Amino acid sequence: MYDVIIIGAGPSGASAAIFTAKAGKKTLLIDNDKGVTKRAWVENHYGVSEISGPDLVETGLKQAEKFGTEVVEDTATAVSKEGDVITVTTENGSYQGGHLIIASGMMTTLAEAAGIATKDGTEPRIKTVFDVNAQGKTNIEGIWAAGTCAGVSMHTIITAGDGAKVAINVISELNGDRYVDHDVLKA
Repeated sequence: MYDVIIIGAGPSGASAAIFTAKAGKKTLLIDNDKGVTKRAWVENHYGVSEISGPDLVETGLKQAEKFGTEVVEDTATAVSKEGDVITVTTENGSYQGGHLIIASGMMTTLAEAAGIATKDGTEPRIKTVFDVNAQGKTNIEGIWAAGTCAGVSMHTIITAGDGAKVAINVISELNGDRYVDHDVLKA
């Protein structure tokens, strides 16, 4: 059983995984390796002069794994909740956790089938997004959404920040107290 399962390893999902794993939460990141960031060239990401989308994704995954995130390359096919347990079924198995962060980019069909409320998107070419509150919560307790599928801009810097924000909110809920993660320079 995982504390947090994340669907999608683009900037939003990997950023969420970095935070949850670094906070000591048992984290699983499921990705089908089909995200749109893999086709991007990025020159507007703070702190990086330029980077290819594939390199950005690879760096994010390495950071998440460094803190203990388990990464599975698979395709999520269903999401269900019974009591406090959320089950994510994939093409090759199923996984259970207490919280789920969906960071599926432009894709919302998987969660719509699970009863997660959606609304019209406002970004170009994004027709549907999850209806989330300011913290990233959906209408189903324990299921959160971050990034483009949650209605934020497709820019990698924005989706990465949104993934971090949602992760901080999940960690805070798990801990029962507001979580803050500030590293300091090593002497």
